[in-house]
Amino acid sequence: MNAERSRRPLPTLHRKSNGEEAAIHIRRMIFDGELRPGERVPQDEIALALGISRIPLREALVALELQGWVTIELHRGAFVNAIDRQTVEDHFELLGLMYSWALERAVERGGEAFVERIVAIEQALRKEPDPDAASRLLFRVYSTLVDAARSSRLRIVLRATSSVVPGNFFEEVPGSIEIERTGLAAVVKALKAGDSTRASAELRKMLQRVCKSVVVLFHDRGLFAAPDTGAG
Repeated sequence: MNAERSRRPLPTLHRKSNGEEAAIHIRRMIFDGELRPGERVPQDEIALALGISRIPLREALVALELQGWVTIELHRGAFVNAIDRQTVEDHFELLGLMYSWALERAVERGGEAFVERIVAIEQALRKEPDPDAASRLLFRVYSTLVDAARSSRLRIVLRATSSVVPGNFFEEVPGSIEIERTGLAAVVKALKAGDSTRASAELRKMLQRVCKSVVVLFHDRGLFAAPDTGAG
């Protein structure tokens, strides 16, 4: 069987791109099912579509290999890795650990000023009907949290942690805005009560619920590798 199936030609984009944009483009192809597990990444085709040379494309592939999206084989090229449920669950478990740690540091280092900022964002989010505006408010929650934690090491780790969902997360994952709206309300309630430990636990619970939605999304898109049944 030929691992590479035929696919429609990629549209030519009339602008230059860099390695980061190329990595986003390839993740998008994987997410949309244009590249399946085990397939070779069509480097010449992608470079032509993005209007870039092979150098930033190679940089993109190296970054994607570090993030677990592809495997680069010497003299053969880059091949798409299989995604499984455990990978997605581990991703959100790690995010929960990082952000809950950040929340406790933010409370210690930012004090009442930090809590007031989070409360203000939550109140705005509670009455915001527009999905785009709501997603921007949710991104503000995380940026405010990281800023208040005042940890350069946290920033480095988070920068190295790519999203498992390319594009606008809250647009791609159905119901994620409402899950985080409800979860943030519980986090704020705990913060107002002065209980940062409970607030951290509520934040982890919120990300676990988001994880379940992402698992459903990946399953419905056919992104998970078929389980090995061991049949000969």
